[in-house]
Amino acid sequence: MSSRKQLKKEINNTLGALIEEVYVKELSSPELDSKKSDKIIDEAISLFDDLIQKMHEAPEGKTKSHFTGIRSSLQESAAALSDKIQKL
Repeated sequence: MSSRKQLKKEINNTLGALIEEVYVKELSSPELDSKKSDKIIDEAISLFDDLIQKMHEAPEGKTKSHFTGIRSSLQESAAALSDKIQKL
């Protein structure tokens, strides 16, 4: 089982990379609507806050299954955000 610290790093790195991808997309496409990209960045930040909050709400004795659920939620949400970035 990975530790809380490792899961926090995974969340931070994954969502940070997605936000960076949005900025790269903005720089490479000046005609891009910045309102759409700002919305995606806001979604990533909101997701980060939600996942970190869920980590702190882990029930005693069930942390492994709880963290597994958070990790799968992160992967699904990151894939959805990545799709939105590609559609920009």
